[in-house]
Amino acid sequence: MRSRRGKTLTEADIALWRQVARSVKPLPGRAPIEPEPVPPATAPAPTETSVLVVATLASAKAVPPAAPPLAPIERRLRTQLRRGRQEVEASIDLHGMRQDEAHLALHSFLRREQARGTRLALIVTGKGGPAPALFGEERGVLRRMVPHWLRLSELRPLVLGFEEAEQRHGGSGALYVRLRRLREHGP
Repeated sequence: MRSRRGKTLTEADIALWRQVARSVKPLPGRAPIEPEPVPPATAPAPTETSVLVVATLASAKAVPPAAPPLAPIERRLRTQLRRGRQEVEASIDLHGMRQDEAHLALHSFLRREQARGTRLALIVTGKGGPAPALFGEERGVLRRMVPHWLRLSELRPLVLGFEEAEQRHGGSGALYVRLRRLREHGP
């Protein structure tokens, strides 16, 4: 069997495609598409590649471990922050950064602060503004994107929870982030 790019597909490729095609759920109102049958050929002896494909398919069925859940900041800590009895241990200001720069800076900041044992950090995103954006630009992009990034599985091992900051720390243009403790790996 040949693919669209003119390459000849191996039996392992075809088996993998059938596995994927069987796992796809059709859109509502549409009938499932059956994978194309391939004329039976003489079964070759199992090769290292076919054993690898079978092992890969078996491991693909295993569900990856779920990211740790996010927890809201406790009421007591919020009250302490509001009254000025609890201070933020570290902060980062993402103003003026592009999305890719801000994402990288946020990721490295959270890793560094977790390694230092920081429990509460402040991330300043800015609020965006009412001023008209230039063509192709959006206002307040980081304000919308940072909470999304904090929910991603790559940052969940670092982040215990987050909430909008109190007015004295930036209000809706900043977030309190609680960091997870760094787990010590014993001998």
